[in-house]
Amino acid sequence: MSVRHAWAVSEGSTTTSWFDVRLAFPDGARVDALAVLSGADVRVEDVRAQPPLSLDDLAVLAEWLEHPLFEACVPAPGAPTASRRARPAWPRGREGRRLAAQEYRTARDEGGDPVLAVMRATGHSRRRSLRLIGQARDEGFLAPRRARR
Repeated sequence: MSVRHAWAVSEGSTTTSWFDVRLAFPDGARVDALAVLSGADVRVEDVRAQPPLSLDDLAVLAEWLEHPLFEACVPAPGAPTASRRARPAWPRGREGRRLAAQEYRTARDEGGDPVLAVMRATGHSRRRSLRLIGQARDEGFLAPRRARR
């Protein structure tokens, strides 16, 4: 059985997290589920099985998932929970623009997509990464996009 954290949404003081759960059996059968943790409540939103589950198997699915899912989703009582950011820490200002330019040049030199490299490094959207690249060009960290006539 594997449980993988898929994504989380925070609103105010409430965080809702989604988990991908996979049960694999020796005979090749498997069950994929999408579980949701909201507060201390864990629910299964979606289940897909190959071959399809019988009603009896569906009834015991919660028992199969309960222990591993709670271990992955709910921290142990009294254990401190680590603060998680949706994206990696990235310096602001001139230092952030210099690092973005460095990521851009490295990806370009290696034949990769430079904008995608900046997006991965900063955790920003494509639009925000393009803005950051433009600011790096304006500061002289990158060559101008087009030669002026």
